[in-house]
Amino acid sequence: MEVEVNDIYRRPSTDAVGASVKTTFSWLLTLVAIAFALASPLAAENSNAPNEQTGNIMGTVTDVNDDTVPGAKVVLEGPLPADFQTVGANDNGYFEFHGLRPGVAYHVSFSAEGFGGWTSPELILTPGQYKILVGEKLRVAEAQTSITVRYSVEEIATEQVKAEEIQRVFGILPNFYVVYDPHPVPLTTKLKFKLALKVSIDPISLAGAAFIAGINQAADTPNYVQGAKGYGQRFGAVYADGVTDVMIGGAILPSLLHQDPRYFYQGTGTTKSRILHAVSNPFIAKGDNGRLQPNYSSIGGDLGSSAISNLYYPSSNRGAGLVFQNFAISTGQRVASSLLQEFVLGRLTRHAKD
Repeated sequence: MEVEVNDIYRRPSTDAVGASVKTTFSWLLTLVAIAFALASPLAAENSNAPNEQTGNIMGTVTDVNDDTVPGAKVVLEGPLPADFQTVGANDNGYFEFHGLRPGVAYHVSFSAEGFGGWTSPELILTPGQYKILVGEKLRVAEAQTSITVRYSVEEIATEQVKAEEIQRVFGILPNFYVVYDPHPVPLTTKLKFKLALKVSIDPISLAGAAFIAGINQAADTPNYVQGAKGYGQRFGAVYADGVTDVMIGGAILPSLLHQDPRYFYQGTGTTKSRILHAVSNPFIAKGDNGRLQPNYSSIGGDLGSSAISNLYYPSSNRGAGLVFQNFAISTGQRVASSLLQEFVLGRLTRHAKD
């Protein structure tokens, strides 16, 4: 059989082709294995890189007594909404945050029931840093209590009258009808009568009437007889004058006319203004509405008391002339008393400023 040489070169044998394919495939496998071997450490290194670059914050929540606060709410805040995290402290007060970005400003805050909140200063971590918070202590929350006390006008007036009822010059002479309180309230009808009765039955008022009756006995005025009977009549007249005056001018008319019978101590301002204030007192009163008005109560009390005295004074001491004479005397006494109150008695009255 003849075989051409050219045919041999044109058709390689089957064994030669198989060997070539095997060799090529073997090289491919080798290259894949080398690439995989090189890629595996790099992938492992890359997978570990983020963990090695992030930071961590941890700590223990305690109070001022260094006792742990289990269950305290711990909040982490950063510049982005995704940075917000919340955890609860465990039974030992411990907490931790992981995987935090370095170079970012974080804040950690604590809160717990019964305690005031606490917020850390700015925390900026370095790559891989473990930041442990120490020295943070929750303080007991400060209780803020608002108490509203409401008093009625009558209750306030009652307390003010109680203070006035202990006002005495030198701690002895009653000085009940003077108001030293800078914020007085109007008197009720009940308090007006109570104050008038208090003055009328005060032992010093009785002693004062007895003293004046003795002076009148010596001066033989009014025209009662001398002796014990005459002294008794004079004492009764003096005491009746005082009681009717204070009851009419200090209780009855002030209640009907809604006026305040008391003297309101000024105590400040120029001497001239204080003198005018004192001198005008018998003629100008403060109404229960707080406005100034003619002092009908005081004037009416003096006139009424002088008129009633015609019922028990001797016939020789009665008449319209006596009424107006006594009214003028009473008015002058009120002016003098007001001046003394404004410039002298205020400094001599016990509890005047309380």
